Amino acid sequence: MIRLHAQDGRKAGGWTDYATGEFGDLIDLLHAKLGSSSLRDTLHEAQQFLGTPSLTVPQVSKKVCRDAGAANTKRIALARRLFASGKPVFGTTAAIYLRRRGIARFGPALRFHPRVYLRGDDRTSDHPRHSPALLAKITDNQGNITGCARTYLDPATGRIAVLRNPKRILGQLHGNAVRFWSRSKPADLIVGEGLENTLSVGTALPEFNLASCLTATHLSLFIPPSVIKRIWIARDNDVAGERAAQTLASKLGSLGIECRHLVPKHGDFNEDLLAFGKGGLRNVLLAAMRG
Repeated sequence: MIRLHAQDGRKAGGWTDYATGEFGDLIDLLHAKLGSSSLRDTLHEAQQFLGTPSLTVPQVSKKVCRDAGAANTKRIALARRLFASGKPVFGTTAAIYLRRRGIARFGPALRFHPRVYLRGDDRTSDHPRHSPALLAKITDNQGNITGCARTYLDPATGRIAVLRNPKRILGQLHGNAVRFWSRSKPADLIVGEGLENTLSVGTALPEFNLASCLTATHLSLFIPPSVIKRIWIARDNDVAGERAAQTLASKLGSLGIECRHLVPKHGDFNEDLLAFGKGGLRNVLLAAMRG
């Protein structure tokens, strides 16, 4: 969401990704799009595009850098503690939620917690409360936990909770993913967008390793493990998914990694799974892989 007008003491022009909790301004978006190595490079590109005088890069004190690093470390520590406090999903509301969506591919990257801290989405109330949630472990290529994704659930229905922002991320997602391993070749990997989208592909293709980047933005930022030789990009069937897949494919090509695209017939692969069934989706995916 982009803030068009100043409100609550916050300036216009800022944005918030409610899927991840990230926020920033147009410079942050340009920095991510260009993949610039520094803020100076990003500002230079903005100046070139706008035809304006050179922009100066504000000096950031070492204390500010230390404080930012400490805050990030604290978020990662909280994410690890939250995931460690969860329990296996079998027999829980999380299992009901996944199976209701036709998903049968679980794994140690998923856990359930009956009472996860939640700030009320009702803007008229600032009172925090708790809600059951599906937890997903975010890791880097060395297997270190860098974050925890939370999908808040309605305990009465087993469906996703009716909240303005039922999916949230704690910790560091940039370049990382939620991973599901099989006994397949370690050189092949299916990289997907949303968690349910990726697990739907994994339900139809249980022999493949999976990595879910959780959002289209982070799909484009995924950093592949060094052992990977071929990646299948399982994106959503929309403009954001197409752009993210193209950005990732370009990066993979520069790394010498073979890349193929998997595009659902409907909006995403979970819709395909529910429409075609496990066997039907498997046939569609295998045909696309052979094509």
